[in-house]
Amino acid sequence: MRKLLLTTLFAGSAVGLSGCGEEKSAGVEPKVMTDALFAVMKADRTNYTKLIVKRLGPKGADVITPVEHWQDVDTGAPLPAQMFRAGSEAVAEMTDSFTYSLQSLWPINKQNAPKTEIEKAGLEYIAANPGENYYGEEKLGDTTYFTAVYPDVAVSDACTSCHNEHKDTPKTDFKVGEVMGGVVVRVPI
Repeated sequence: MRKLLLTTLFAGSAVGLSGCGEEKSAGVEPKVMTDALFAVMKADRTNYTKLIVKRLGPKGADVITPVEHWQDVDTGAPLPAQMFRAGSEAVAEMTDSFTYSLQSLWPINKQNAPKTEIEKAGLEYIAANPGENYYGEEKLGDTTYFTAVYPDVAVSDACTSCHNEHKDTPKTDFKVGEVMGGVVVRVPI
């Protein structure tokens, strides 16, 4: 059902009637849809970070501890970026109507570095222009995509301390409220 709804929205195949008896195509513009998807992602990620990770650790929890290698720890819980990736992978199994990923110009995990020119341009833009988003189109294979890049901002000192102190970090001076990377959302057009 979700795939059908998203496909219908993106294709703009819903038809409505205007007051003059003309048929008019209806649907959701890609920018509106990516903005809405990002709002849900940001809310979930922020709440997980503030309501779960910040309260649990790394030093404050004896029962559950958010940790990078959480699968190897009996009381381990995924970090926010890992929860985000798990959500992205689950969505990819449900639909091909959109994709999303968390990326950074300063990734701890190298697979989160930008892979296309628009990803790199978008990440550079949002880092240089706090509070702004980046939108563009790109062709990957035979498909053209509307690609949006949204700022991923450090919402807690749990974010900054984890990144600043990580053994593989290329940047050690993140502060709460700063852009640490970006969320890349793609929809085929």
